[in-house]
Amino acid sequence: MSFYETKILPHLIDCTCGLGQIMKQRSLLVPRAHGRVLEIGIGTGLNLEFYDATRVQHICGVDPATGMHSLARKRAAKISIPVETVPLVIQQIQAETASFDSIVCTFTLCTIPDVIPALQEMRRVLKPQGEFLFCEHGLAPDESVRRWQHRLMPIWKPIAGGCHLNRDIPALLDEGGFEVLELEKQYLPGPKPMTYIYSGSASPR
Repeated sequence: MSFYETKILPHLIDCTCGLGQIMKQRSLLVPRAHGRVLEIGIGTGLNLEFYDATRVQHICGVDPATGMHSLARKRAAKISIPVETVPLVIQQIQAETASFDSIVCTFTLCTIPDVIPALQEMRRVLKPQGEFLFCEHGLAPDESVRRWQHRLMPIWKPIAGGCHLNRDIPALLDEGGFEVLELEKQYLPGPKPMTYIYSGSASPR
């Protein structure tokens, strides 16, 4: 990995993904997690403060970006829930089938290169009655905004750690084997190509 990816990008992501409105979305979603939790793309650990210690037994946080793990471990040390950080992509987790009660995935599906196989693996390790909690930015409903999302991709993707602005999150979840149970869609404050948010819950189908 380059110097930019290991030393600069983690701090840029920590800053931008820790802005007020984004943290508010995290605070509304993450406390719903329970039992054994798999967090996809734990990054710098921005979600950790929102887990409910009375509901969560253990958190396994997966992220191939090892440059972010030191910040995640510092945040993990401040909470009472055991947190394990795993520097692997989701397809390489040696977890048993149906071994997690909840999966938390926030602002992560945009960066996974092979997103459908990754979602299928998440479905495999989630219990049949488990809950997939997601908050992701993606394809906007307005055609003018969509055009900008497509135009910006060649510039945006390299500087934002492989982030895609134009992924259809509900369609990806469906193709990955999940049934969306709750879905909220909205623009957050900021540039519209980057701030259209899908959040909610899904279950294995």
